[in-house]
Amino acid sequence: MTLGLVLFFLNFITPQFTEAGQAKLEKMVQERDALTQQWKESESKKSGIFGNRTKKDMIETNEWLERIIAKDNLIMDELRMIGDIETTTATQTSEDYKAIAFKQEKDVQALKRAVAERDKSLESMRSTRRTFEWTTTIFFLTTLGLGYWLYKSKKAA
Repeated sequence: MTLGLVLFFLNFITPQFTEAGQAKLEKMVQERDALTQQWKESESKKSGIFGNRTKKDMIETNEWLERIIAKDNLIMDELRMIGDIETTTATQTSEDYKAIAFKQEKDVQALKRAVAERDKSLESMRSTRRTFEWTTTIFFLTTLGLGYWLYKSKKAA
């Protein structure tokens, strides 16, 4: 039951840790369960007179508790390491996304400048085209008027 709770806790806190890390943690939890079982056995030992516990029995029980605490500390260190790895991975991913976003922002700015320059070029071409159209229209009307004037002057003469 303890193993199930620890694994649920691990999956809740660190859902993406590797299978190797999970196997290592499962092994450590199993070792802790074995230590707990041995502690319970030492707790039930009563080698004293009239079935009482002796000082030696209590020292042995305390030693088992110390081993359990040491195993708990190893498990917590492993969990912290997994958390640090995931934090580092998340931070690196975040930095990668920031770099990509910054590059995209620069690309967008370059494209905006290119579009603005193209718009200026198009406006300049339109202006030149309008000037040419007006010049052509004025030349045509002048030629038409001059032709009409010559026609009238030759017809009157």
